[in-house]
Amino acid sequence: MVIYMTLTSKQRAYLGGEASTLDAIFQIGKSSLTPELIAAFDEALEKRELIKVSVLKNCADDPKEIASVVAERTRSEVVKVIGKKIILFRQAPKNSKYRLP
Repeated sequence: MVIYMTLTSKQRAYLGGEASTLDAIFQIGKSSLTPELIAAFDEALEKRELIKVSVLKNCADDPKEIASVVAERTRSEVVKVIGKKIILFRQAPKNSKYRLP
């Protein structure tokens, strides 16, 4: 069973700091969100817990809207959306790498 959580501002700040050293592992282009991309996000969140996504200039959709759709479909949390960068988090049920404050 996956517990859906809401991050506090302190937790968001902590995860944002952790993500600052990460490279974006996905790029969303003009085809925007596809089912395959959502599945890839889900798999990456399963393995990494914290991922950074880059929205390319040729994508017509708003990064904040993209972030909320991805979070809903992958049962993850949007940590931050800064310009065209999205940071997503889904804590592992066991042996999480991140100790949230």
